[in-house]
Amino acid sequence: MSGKSPELIYVIAGKDASLVGAECGRLIDELLEPSQRVTGLFDAKAGAVTAAEVLDDLRTLPFLTDKRVVLVRDADDFVSENRPLLEKYFDNPCPTGRLILVVKTWSKSTKLAKKLPKVGKLISVAQPSRRELPQRLIEYASDAHAKKISYNSARLLIDLAGDELSRLYGEIDKLALYADADKSIEPRHIEALTGHNRLFNAFAVIDAIISDNPAVAVERLRGMFSQDKSAEYTVVGAFAFHFRRMFNAKALLDKGTSPGQIAKMLGIWGDTNGFFAQIRQRSLKQIGRFIRQLAETDYAIKTGRANAKVAMEQLVLRLCSK
Repeated sequence: MSGKSPELIYVIAGKDASLVGAECGRLIDELLEPSQRVTGLFDAKAGAVTAAEVLDDLRTLPFLTDKRVVLVRDADDFVSENRPLLEKYFDNPCPTGRLILVVKTWSKSTKLAKKLPKVGKLISVAQPSRRELPQRLIEYASDAHAKKISYNSARLLIDLAGDELSRLYGEIDKLALYADADKSIEPRHIEALTGHNRLFNAFAVIDAIISDNPAVAVERLRGMFSQDKSAEYTVVGAFAFHFRRMFNAKALLDKGTSPGQIAKMLGIWGDTNGFFAQIRQRSLKQIGRFIRQLAETDYAIKTGRANAKVAMEQLVLRLCSK
């Protein structure tokens, strides 16, 4: 909220229901303590409430709280049908009321839109691009939990959890609790809490690929999908994590760096002997080819040209082929 004066009206606009719902929850948390919601929150869908009821509730004196919050969901038609009343309210909003209108679209050319900046703000909710996601996670970790997360750590989380913002926010919530007294969410937290099983399973598939055992590789891949409902969104990230680490480790190994030093530098955990046995069986050029083919598969999945399960099986078979 503004430091100069409180916003009295909020418009949350967005078409993604999960992101809009998360933003509504965040705003309610900001405006009201949980104990205040019984008496301080009126939450209704637009079709079940009249404009008169909404305005009356906004003007009702708050009880056991300093403000009344009125949330109107699915409010596109509500706004269109009640513009004159809402325009009058925007001109003179109740100082103890907070109106939240949730809409799919908000035209900036209307009288309401032009009045809004004087008494409140528009919160536009849209799925950010993958390039924008790390910064959004950095900001969310700081704002919601007073935790730091580095750009690279945020990238790691996106690789392992997928790129749906509401799911990533949920992962940050869990990681903040898991990190406990630590001031930062570190890769070790992410690997342990978010990615351990996923990374272990991807490692097992890659181990079968390196061993040129396509039947076992496909069986393990199918096991990943059957055990993890979110795998179709995260499987590429788990593979990318391993392939990038293999590439970096192989480059260092070729330069004469010892496995122990490499493991410490890159944070390699678990079966380090198995990891180095894998990369010794492939050249840097071959690992680079794995990464390139994975990127092509990822693009095909994200653009809807391929089904995740089918595309990943086809990739595994191609990588197993000499």
